[in-house]
Amino acid sequence: MGHDDRGASRRTFLKTTGTVATGAALAGCTGGDEPTEGTNTTSAGGGMDDTDTDTGTDGGGSGGSNELQLINATMSSLDPVQASDTASSEVTTQIFDGLMNWVDGGIPVESRLATDYSVSDDFLTYTFELKEGVTYHNGDEVTAQDVVFAWERLAASPNSQAPADILSAVNVAHEETEDGSYVPGTMEMEAVDDYTFECTLAAPFASATQVMANNQFAIYPEGIVGDIEGYDGEMDQGTFASDNPIGAGPFEFESWQSGTEAVVSAYDDYHGSGPEVDGIHWQIIADPSARFNYAMNENADMFAIPTSQFNSDNYTVDRTDEKGRQRGTYEARNGESLNAVGVPTLNYNYVGFNMPEVPKAVRQAMAYAMNQETIAQQVFKDRAAPAYHTMSPTVYPGGSEAYNQHAEESYPYGYNQTDLESARQVMEDAGYGPNNRYELEWLQYQSSTWLSVANTLRDKLTNAHIDMQIEQAPFSTLLERVRALNVEAFTLAWIVPWAAPDAFVKHLDPARSDPTEGAAEMFVDWPNDTEAAQNAIDAWQRIVDNPLANDEETQIRNEAAITMEEANWEDVANLPVFHEIEQRFHYDHVDVDPFGSGGSYKQKHDSTSLNR
Repeated sequence: MGHDDRGASRRTFLKTTGTVATGAALAGCTGGDEPTEGTNTTSAGGGMDDTDTDTGTDGGGSGGSNELQLINATMSSLDPVQASDTASSEVTTQIFDGLMNWVDGGIPVESRLATDYSVSDDFLTYTFELKEGVTYHNGDEVTAQDVVFAWERLAASPNSQAPADILSAVNVAHEETEDGSYVPGTMEMEAVDDYTFECTLAAPFASATQVMANNQFAIYPEGIVGDIEGYDGEMDQGTFASDNPIGAGPFEFESWQSGTEAVVSAYDDYHGSGPEVDGIHWQIIADPSARFNYAMNENADMFAIPTSQFNSDNYTVDRTDEKGRQRGTYEARNGESLNAVGVPTLNYNYVGFNMPEVPKAVRQAMAYAMNQETIAQQVFKDRAAPAYHTMSPTVYPGGSEAYNQHAEESYPYGYNQTDLESARQVMEDAGYGPNNRYELEWLQYQSSTWLSVANTLRDKLTNAHIDMQIEQAPFSTLLERVRALNVEAFTLAWIVPWAAPDAFVKHLDPARSDPTEGAAEMFVDWPNDTEAAQNAIDAWQRIVDNPLANDEETQIRNEAAITMEEANWEDVANLPVFHEIEQRFHYDHVDVDPFGSGGSYKQKHDSTSLNR
């Protein structure tokens, strides 16, 4: 496999794991949303969009005074390779540890089960030195052989929901059959000795350790289940996934009653510091109103607030810290002043176009008509950041300040404003007018918030000689039509699994933009004969050609990523709208570190403490 093919393999990864419906991107802990395309999109502890109709439990927590009380959504599995939703991952984060860890759900990632790691001069071979004497919850010692087993399961188990994480994203060198399937047992990884693990990538990847820190790469005892070649299993996979998950994390499994509750207890022999609480109890509640009532009755210590119950007038942001996290307070309905944290997570919500079918003038007119700041403030109640780039503010080179500066100085369609005069002018320059109006079909996920956006745009665009017809569809129908390019304008989102510019701008690669030709990074069929498209193609190649984690190549990648953003501005391949801000609230008796851009579900609670 050549270098370009390896790059394509990693580019393909986000297509299969990162696209979500725009309604679901803000769905939070709902449990009843349409499925997303294999990515973690639900946020344990509450949510922003009120799409649930299920009835939730309204009972109290089951633990003692030093048990952390949380709310969760319907969970699917506690097997790390099978748990593809954040409700499940919220729990597996506490039960399992990996070699690496998103510290409080943020970057940079740090060693966890490893004491240290090194990378070869060619940036291909990673060598991890494991801590000695670390035990699992069943008393077995953690060894390098366990890492080989767990990672092989991620790639080869029929129960794995994320083989692309290791085979395409990290891209551990391996063999494939003629049809592209993984040949079991061929990944270039080995236990050098009991405490040394080594793996070799097919191509350098600057964010490899970030992906390795994701829950799917968790470590557990070799042979605990037998769903890959060479193992009979100490228990069947179903038991491991629901009744007896054994890891080396700060908490050990106690119980899980589907649709009701999940409980873990502090692991006394944990290799790290803590835990400071005796355990964690999650009440599983689907209905947003029931979740909110449960929290207002002080049955939960930390939670999110559904949009229907959220009052932006009661929310005060005191400061934004150096990692782009909003820190403030919220005056709750029950009279309590809650501590609040809001973080733009690794997401990008946008309007896409079937570019050959929708004239550039129409795409530009919509960009002029769109006021991202108003949408964030009025539609999403300041629970979203206005989007002008695909890159989230926490990932943009230089951070949120540089993000906003570039947008304010260079965004061609009006920063935080609606410019209907320019929208009308660009349409008239293209030959449209009162007697020659353009009829635009808009297809969106079933979401009341996005319907509000669509209605506002439709009303504005009538003044720019565009008549917009709005259609809502289930996510599966929307995606089917988008992939067939049987659509004009549509709403989608990307959620990415590592925090770097390339994870976002790969979705601006015109060379891989036609979904009817196979795997695509975007679904717009961007004509490659424009100057902007060629600029984007060339910039992506510079990113592919400079994959190393050193300062020089990082700078090249950062500059190329910004070039791709500006190319998208020029041709309006897709129209940025917002970045979701995940919010979490907690009572004063909780001492918890703020979570990072990876999301609250990645935060371990070994250092969280209570003072009721």
